[in-house]
This record gives sequence, C-alpha cells and structure tokens, in this order.
Amino acid sequence: MQQWFETPPGRYLLAWERAQFDLAVSDIFGYHALQLGLPELDTLQANRMPHKWLALREPVTAPVGQGRLASLVTDFAALPFEENSLDLVILPHSLELNTDPHATLREVERVLVPEGKVVICCLNPASLWGLRQRRAHLYRRLGFGELFLPDAGEFIGYWRLRDWLRLLSFEVESGHFGCYRPALTREKWLDRYEWLDRAGQRWWPIFGAVYFLVAVKRVRGIKLIGPTWKPAKGLAAAPMPVTNRGQHTYIADQRERRSKRGTH
Repeated sequence: MQQWFETPPGRYLLAWERAQFDLAVSDIFGYHALQLGLPELDTLQANRMPHKWLALREPVTAPVGQGRLASLVTDFAALPFEENSLDLVILPHSLELNTDPHATLREVERVLVPEGKVVICCLNPASLWGLRQRRAHLYRRLGFGELFLPDAGEFIGYWRLRDWLRLLSFEVESGHFGCYRPALTREKWLDRYEWLDRAGQRWWPIFGAVYFLVAVKRVRGIKLIGPTWKPAKGLAAAPMPVTNRGQHTYIADQRERRSKRGTH
C-alpha cells in the first residue's frame, strides 16, 4: 500500500481523503482519539482533542508519510483500551486490509464511549477502479496483466458496511463518495479528466472510487441528567390577596339579594 500511494492515482486518492478527514474531524470534540492504520495520512491533524494516537499492526522503525511514528503496535481486533474510553476512532482503509473486519468493528464499538464517533474510508467495489481491479485479477489468472490497486485485502460494499454498523448499534450520520476519474496510471491523463469529479457528484454519485462514512455509537435507554447540586425549581402559584376574595364574595352576595327582591 505504501508504494501504491506514491503513484499518481495513489496521490490523487490521498489528497481527496485528506480533505474529507479534515472536514469531518474538525468539529468532533472529546479527549481521546485513535487512528488505526495508514500512517501515510494524518487523519487527526484538524482535530483538537488533547490525546491522539496512531496504532499500527506491525512495527515501523522509520517515520512514514508525514514523519509520523506509531504510538502503539496492536491487533485491531484486540485494542489495549478499556470499554467506553475513546471519543473518536478513525479507520482509513483499515477494514478492507484486515482479515476479520467484523472483529475490528466490534472492538471499535467496545472502546467507544456512548455517542462516540467512528469515521471510515473504504474503496468502492461498484466503481471504475473496482471494475478494473476485478478484470485485472481475471487476466492474471490467464497469465498476463497487472493489477491497478494493491493486491491486499478485499472490497467491502457501501450498503454492506452500513448493515454491519446498524447491527452494532451505530447510526450513520453521513456518507458520500468521491474520486470519479477513470482508473488511469499516468498523472497527465488523470488531470485531463478532472471535470469528472464535479460531474460524478451530480450524475452518478454512488460510483465513486472511494466512499466515506461517519457513524455514532447509540446506547439505548440512557437518559442525560443535569448536575445534582442544582435542585429543580418548582412552579409556584401566584398569591392572591385575601381582601380580594372577600370583596368578590361581598359583591356576589349583594347581587343575589337584589335578584331575590326583584322576584318578590
């Protein structure tokens, strides 16, 4: 993956994802944020949480990408954090490069606090890039051709991932697609089709090469309460002077006596 991100389509993909991550995490608040994988991209640079970590599955001795080193090396399906301890988890292509994406999602759900957020980015199998990758796999079985994308992991469909999140009590806040240019390896040809990024968002939005999801962990039955040192204020009825009641009673008696005299 690291070598592929240095190619023209890899740089094009990283540039789009960097803009999306900066936009998504800038308004997410809390104390602890974690990025799982992809050290080439700092997905938390626009976030203002005081504690931010990068976790990798394998140790890296030299700085990668933007000169970043991993804060911890761990299995993504067994994170060394307590339950309900993280406010934000970022998964940049971490699910499709994982042998057990279900276990990774369950672990993310475990460590997130209620109302915590997970941001996921994956390649879209229903795109021109996915079509070229499947065709390249067929050609390689016949003994010729090269792959366009790295031969690592497998595609996860957009609606399939939404179903997984729903089963884990996540609520999808937003989801959109990007990178509509054809699967080309030369930079000048990619730049020539720049207009497709604008046309694709309007005419075929679900066929972008990559999709982006933001989901919230919902815990049913939780009721937010206020601070205990502020007692609830009761509603007091407006006081009514006794003289007013006596005056109204006197006037009512006089009217009743007059009506009786009139009848006699």
